[in-house]
Amino acid sequence: MASDKNTPINTISKIKAIRKQETSVEEMVDGIFSGNKAMLAKAITLLESTNPAHYEKANGVIEKCLAKPNTSIRLGITGVPGVGKSSFIETLGSTLTALGKKVAVLAVDPTSSLSKGSILGDKTRMQELSKDPNAFIRPSPSGTSLGGVAQKTRESIILCEAAGYDVILVETVGVGQSEIAVHSMVDFFLLLKLSGAGDELQGIKRGIMEMADAIAINKADGSNLEKAKLAVTEFSRALHLYPPKANGWIPKVLKCSATENTGIHEIWEVVETFVQQNKKNGFFEENRKNQNKNWFMQTVDDKIKQFFHQKASFKSEQEKLLKAIEDNKMSPFYAAKVLLDKITKEL
Repeated sequence: MASDKNTPINTISKIKAIRKQETSVEEMVDGIFSGNKAMLAKAITLLESTNPAHYEKANGVIEKCLAKPNTSIRLGITGVPGVGKSSFIETLGSTLTALGKKVAVLAVDPTSSLSKGSILGDKTRMQELSKDPNAFIRPSPSGTSLGGVAQKTRESIILCEAAGYDVILVETVGVGQSEIAVHSMVDFFLLLKLSGAGDELQGIKRGIMEMADAIAINKADGSNLEKAKLAVTEFSRALHLYPPKANGWIPKVLKCSATENTGIHEIWEVVETFVQQNKKNGFFEENRKNQNKNWFMQTVDDKIKQFFHQKASFKSEQEKLLKAIEDNKMSPFYAAKVLLDKITKEL
């Protein structure tokens, strides 16, 4: 009995078999190079996989994509929850596609530490942009990686660039250390703020302010417009207290409204000016080289951690030491030393 009145069982079986057929590295790369969104999404899913069997294949795809020249701009966008990151990205993305650019959005959704689940709702929040043929939106679960930034976001950037996307927008979850992680993988770092939120001066995180290449006061419309103008002045004064950046860039403070589409063009002009200036003084290329080195070092750290956790002896010894810590028979710090000393002797 067929599951569909008009489709024989053998035809359905053939369709299922085709769907299950593995795509080769060459087919995947060809699809990415030709701008096939489905193939790009499939490649990102492959590199996000925790299945060890997928690792070599994903690496083969990335190596071939690395060889393809690109002139992309990587733009990191951060801000506290509620600042309007998704609305801003959708408006900026639509503005850029209207200018003839291809835009990829890599948005990282928080992963619950309890259920291990993620909402992955960025396509829902960016409904118009998700319909744009020149836009690609990829929400990814943050997992347990640093600051909520998906461990494979860096590799996803490489794949999107190989697929011909001119601008890569990386959205942070806006909490913890995610800003630091995203800053280490982008060319330009934009901090979104709200006016009248009580943090114009005293509540500013010094580290984030120092990282920002520009600050945009979002939701500068209606009754908030005057407050936004005041916030621009206060943030501009605050920025003068920070030492100059190594690349000679002076961070800008602007106001915008994602809902009314005001100030968005001006922000993009600042990004373009930044890129032009940094390419001229050589900092743009130097920054990317340094980022690659940092990615290497972080990946080595991650692989060492994975190596130890996969060893059976590590797991059994870890359980014993956790019990000792729970019973107050050993300090967590000394227990860590005992564990590593024991495992390294086995190598």
